[in-house]
Amino acid sequence: MKRRTSLLLGAAFLAGVATPPAAGFLFERLGINLAVPAAFAETSSTDNSDTYRMLSLFGDVFERVRADYVDPVSDRDLIENSINGMLTGLDAHSSYMNAKAFRDMQVQTRGEFGGLGLEVTEDKDGLIKVISPIDDTPAARAGIKAGDIILALDGKSVQGLTLNEAVDRMRGPPNTKITLTIKREGVDKPFQVTMQREIIHIQVVRSHIEADVGYVRLTQFNEQSDTGIRQAIEKLRQQSGGRLKGYILDLRNNPGGLLDQAVAVANDFLDRGEIVSTRARHPEDSQRFNAKPDGDITHGAPLVVLINNGTASASEIVAGALQDNRRAILLGTRSFGKGSVQTVIPLAGNGAIRLTTARYYTPSGRSIQGFGIEPDVVVHESREEQPHLLPEHESDLNRVLRREGGTNGQLVLPRTDLPPIVKEIPNRPPKDWPEFDPAKPSTDFQLQEAVKLVDAMAATKHVSRD
Repeated sequence: MKRRTSLLLGAAFLAGVATPPAAGFLFERLGINLAVPAAFAETSSTDNSDTYRMLSLFGDVFERVRADYVDPVSDRDLIENSINGMLTGLDAHSSYMNAKAFRDMQVQTRGEFGGLGLEVTEDKDGLIKVISPIDDTPAARAGIKAGDIILALDGKSVQGLTLNEAVDRMRGPPNTKITLTIKREGVDKPFQVTMQREIIHIQVVRSHIEADVGYVRLTQFNEQSDTGIRQAIEKLRQQSGGRLKGYILDLRNNPGGLLDQAVAVANDFLDRGEIVSTRARHPEDSQRFNAKPDGDITHGAPLVVLINNGTASASEIVAGALQDNRRAILLGTRSFGKGSVQTVIPLAGNGAIRLTTARYYTPSGRSIQGFGIEPDVVVHESREEQPHLLPEHESDLNRVLRREGGTNGQLVLPRTDLPPIVKEIPNRPPKDWPEFDPAKPSTDFQLQEAVKLVDAMAATKHVSRD
């Protein structure tokens, strides 16, 4: 999540490893540096011999695949696949990114790209459905509406494309044009809309007032997250005339992102205490992050945080910090359980590796790796258990990093500060609860129970002041 220059590696594949003649000949022909580093030279001769044999084996396999695979394969593809195999064999989150994947990741972390300003999803028929246009973007100005179906891009059908492929085609350099064929409910025939791409800022923060409570949703942690949270809180304060009862921070289905942004967002609601600590292989690389005095931009207003099994990584850092510091009450279901930190290390040729370099711990010393964070108030989003095609928790993945150090994921001390209404909150919606519709907050059962909880917290705070 955070790039540390002290961990920057060289670009050569297996650079600095001496090899016996067979493998050495292969690597020299591919232009790979094989100088022996001091650290490697200091290992035992037995270790060196084992490494030589395995590198020789790699060379043999490389040559055999190169010569006899059913289709020709480029040396680049073979080597990139080898690098990726080395990394993915370590744990579920280490991996190799080629130049394109690295550029895509940088777009996500920067929070801006050339495009149209559309949030889209894939519908049941494999077509692209508009969730909403982003304000003040080409899509919004062109009149694209939530619920519109995108049938074609520049006259070519989107059927058969994955969602990511369709998004890639809609993105592009600013000032270039693209024509969308749109099907809209209530309109007899599909119609075309031509737009010119612009620089789009990813809208990671959304907010509105829900029954005198400020609702803020954060969808990921990129370079815009902290600024977006601060702007949203100020906007809600102005809209309400300063009469909000409290706030709800929605971290459901937020997969995480940048570590420094997680620390900054947590600090937005804290004015004291530890936020998170990280422990790396080398003690000198371990870190601890603390809240800054007067950092709470809500001035101690009641706060409820929504979490679920899609709340992961940086989101869990924020949720854990606010829970351990008794700053917020967590409502929802157990989070994903990703308690590790990945460092993105650029390589020559514009690719990069994502390498797990540390575990992180909540202020009470919890490691949530493979376990997750249990909410203070368990509330499920639906009455029936929903089938999940993807892993629900870190523990469902292959090659899960071991949980080491810290406590076992539980709170060190049970909470005694929860308002009495907690005992009355049902953990599932009633039978007659309407089907969830993202465009209708009234159908979001977890959100509505969080509003009730904020109301109770505000009432308790008012009585205590009196």
